[in-house]
Amino acid sequence: MSNAEKIGSIKAVTTSRSLPANGTNPVFEVTASTGQGTLAGVEIMKLMCTYEAEMGPNGILYGECPNSGVVIAADGIATFRATGTGTFTEDGGAAFKGVCYFQTSAPSLAKLNGAAVIYDWDVDAEGNAAWELWEWK
Repeated sequence: MSNAEKIGSIKAVTTSRSLPANGTNPVFEVTASTGQGTLAGVEIMKLMCTYEAEMGPNGILYGECPNSGVVIAADGIATFRATGTGTFTEDGGAAFKGVCYFQTSAPSLAKLNGAAVIYDWDVDAEGNAAWELWEWK
């Protein structure tokens, strides 16, 4: 990603459940509540988020985390919203790519305000997730 700078890496454990379908499209809810890692050079003590993903007839997933994400650092929190597209993987997990936007008053995370952050979100069949983040310049 030539126009992007790597700014974060967070590992998390997720749980999922099936929600009522949208017509014939399956809908899934995924929650992460034990994530830790780094973001913008800051240690993240906890990641919490819940998103919904709907699978279209072509098998592509569209996911949204509508301002229901939180990262906690020593000096405060940041909230985020995210959208992305993905697919199920051969091992029973899922892989998403998308964009997220953070809002914070924590001094250590302030440079995230107004930034367009692109990401890879990969979850294996056991629910272990890796969130890799880049700031789009």
